Amino acid sequence: MAFPLIQGYEVVIGFETHAQLSTTSKIFSRAATAFGAEPNTQACAVDLALPGTLPVMNRGAVERAIRFGLAIGATIAPRSVFARKHYFYPDLPKGYQISQYEIPVVQGGGVEFFLDGEPRSVRLVRAHLEEDAGKSLHEDFVGMSGIDLNRAGTPLLEIVTEPDMRSSDEAVAYAKELHRLVTWIGICDGNMQEGSFRCDANVSVRRPGAPLGTRREIKNLNSFRFMQQAIDYELRWQIAQLEDGQPIQQATVLFDPDTGETRAMRTKEDAADYRYFPDPDLPPLAIAQDWIDEVRAAMPELPRAMAARFVATHGLPEYDATTLTQSRAMATYFEEVAAACGNPKLASNWIMGEVSRRLNAGDLDIAAAPVAAGQLAALIRRIADGTVSNSAARQVFDALWSGEATDVDAVIAAKGLQQMSDAGALEAIVDQVLAGNAKSIEEFRAGKDKAFNALVGQVMKASRGKANPAQVNEMLRAKLGA
Repeated sequence: MAFPLIQGYEVVIGFETHAQLSTTSKIFSRAATAFGAEPNTQACAVDLALPGTLPVMNRGAVERAIRFGLAIGATIAPRSVFARKHYFYPDLPKGYQISQYEIPVVQGGGVEFFLDGEPRSVRLVRAHLEEDAGKSLHEDFVGMSGIDLNRAGTPLLEIVTEPDMRSSDEAVAYAKELHRLVTWIGICDGNMQEGSFRCDANVSVRRPGAPLGTRREIKNLNSFRFMQQAIDYELRWQIAQLEDGQPIQQATVLFDPDTGETRAMRTKEDAADYRYFPDPDLPPLAIAQDWIDEVRAAMPELPRAMAARFVATHGLPEYDATTLTQSRAMATYFEEVAAACGNPKLASNWIMGEVSRRLNAGDLDIAAAPVAAGQLAALIRRIADGTVSNSAARQVFDALWSGEATDVDAVIAAKGLQQMSDAGALEAIVDQVLAGNAKSIEEFRAGKDKAFNALVGQVMKASRGKANPAQVNEMLRAKLGA
């Protein structure tokens, strides 16, 4: 596959993503992980690294790592080892972070996705378990910083890719697919604003065929929009440096959304700088095949498999199927509507159209949609059997969404939205419109299709929108000899 070049340079991008695991307690202690608590109210003696405390592994965190490994087709290590990663920050009480280095729990695998209709795949190096650090607070203090250790010990799965991505578009598409996957299998809530899903992008450029260039790591990208802006700026900056004859120095950088620029934070560390060694307080993590099989048996149908099933069993276009499987909640809603109305394509059209438009306008999740699946299915049945037109159906939908009513048939009756089904009454309206629009008839017979549409509009207007458009078209064509 040929990749685009920027000013003669090839883009090389790899990702490290920290997914906060959805356990209620921390990875090595019983302290809570709930977001938004008062500073330092969810940090116990283990998290504070008080003398004499020892870490105890959270089984739920391991199970979520296994689930992820199965979802990406990786190897689940039967034996993995925890290590101490040494560095000094005020928000790291122990002076080291418990992580995995030489033998991670998840090894290999890959993430597949589509970009502009083309299949893409990014190989994963590993996914390893580790604890999060605390947080330094600067905004609320003058001349000093505060430390909040609530996040210290929060369980993370760090997911590391090969440098397989060749554009910011591809990088964002990968990140979105990974986000969809970890939320779909329930290992992470995916809330980027709360720091539950944080991406670091390793970005470099090189001449085609040359060795890999020096990378700079953009830290803590917490929105897909900022991710693309940050990578694009960094690429332009690196190319400008090289074109000016300046070398790229390996560094960790931050993206400033206000300026749209990246800025160096510190020199990038290598693994040797962290002085990794096995943690003597934690025995090797042993995962039996029986446990893996048990987790596999409880796995949900994965999004790409479900999308393929929607295409095969419901006859949906691939675009529809992919869109409807962006979240498990959306997919479940669609399946409930499709099963109840018996018209999967019409269900897809309404969910991707009117339902999604209202959700986006109200910044709502599908789980909070005011129109239940059964109500939407009832409305679609009335569209399919000709009881209401699409225009009238939107009025019914408005009443359901606003909470004005809950019963589809009651709304249709109360608002007088039922389509005209009396052929004799409709024929009388059609004859009246034809008698009063001789010019449109003449233009239509002269080959102007817009004139026919104008006649249809006149009939719909005369019937106050109650005429069946298909029936109107058929009747008009018959009378015009078309």
